[in-house]
Amino acid sequence: MATDTTYQGSLPLGRQLHHIAMKLGLRPRTAVILVPYLWLMLFFVAPFLIVLKISFAQTIIAQPPYTPMFGPGSVPHEDLLLNYNRLFDDLLYINAYWSSLQLAFTSTVICLLIGYPMAYGIARCAPTTRALLLLAIILPFWTSFLIRVYAWMGILGKEGVLNNTLQALGIIDAPLNILYTPVAMYIGIVYTYLPFMILPLYANLEKMDLSLLEAAQDLGCRPWKAFCVITIPLSFPGIIAGSLLVFIPAVGEYVIPELLGGPNALMIGRVVYNEFAQNRDWPMSAAVAVAILLLLVIPIMLFQYFQNKAQEAPK
Repeated sequence: MATDTTYQGSLPLGRQLHHIAMKLGLRPRTAVILVPYLWLMLFFVAPFLIVLKISFAQTIIAQPPYTPMFGPGSVPHEDLLLNYNRLFDDLLYINAYWSSLQLAFTSTVICLLIGYPMAYGIARCAPTTRALLLLAIILPFWTSFLIRVYAWMGILGKEGVLNNTLQALGIIDAPLNILYTPVAMYIGIVYTYLPFMILPLYANLEKMDLSLLEAAQDLGCRPWKAFCVITIPLSFPGIIAGSLLVFIPAVGEYVIPELLGGPNALMIGRVVYNEFAQNRDWPMSAAVAVAILLLLVIPIMLFQYFQNKAQEAPK
């Protein structure tokens, strides 16, 4: 028995998974596919169902601070949608959703306009230079996200590096009021999420067949027209992937609006925090979180559905 255990422990990971699948009565292919689904169920679906359950409750002074869904003290059926009705009745939530979507969309567009030329340039560099440039893109991730945001507070403040430099060069006479403004939030979000736009674009552009551009040039196509007709359409999957990686987390961003936007920055992430931590209104906070999740996930699922249909359609 000990020999068999030692032997299996020395097997590669793939062989170990094969043995486990055989013991459970599953085919190896089914077991491999089942692993990400179990991970998704455990760390996404289960927490989402808990938050969804809380969103139908009512706030009470207790521990936990909401009414149970089942048993004594459960929520009456007619009050189940009370928290979701408040989302449409209170302008605070509507304005928070709108400002969050507007900030995320504008930041995504700015990241795309900056990140696409950078990704294109990196993909066309020599391999050695390419590795150094990719390292420079990834290097900020080695520092804590919170420290980097605090650094921007020191840069954008009235006595910060930016104002002192501009005044020393004689460009401005008085310090600019940048910190605690929407401009500071845009700077922080673009700086933070720009690598998430560059890396998918680079992965897509690096695999592009350059002979297509050479063929277009031989046929008399100008470089700019070839870029618009060939390069951009072929890089569309990278554009979509990078835009989603920037837009989705930017909508629910909390740290950057809290530190760089100041007290007047109305973002949905701050609303969720205020309802949860300050007002102790867990059901309302859960309803706000569920609503923003559905607002983001449903369009993405529809987009993927129609995209798969378009790819499966006969050409």
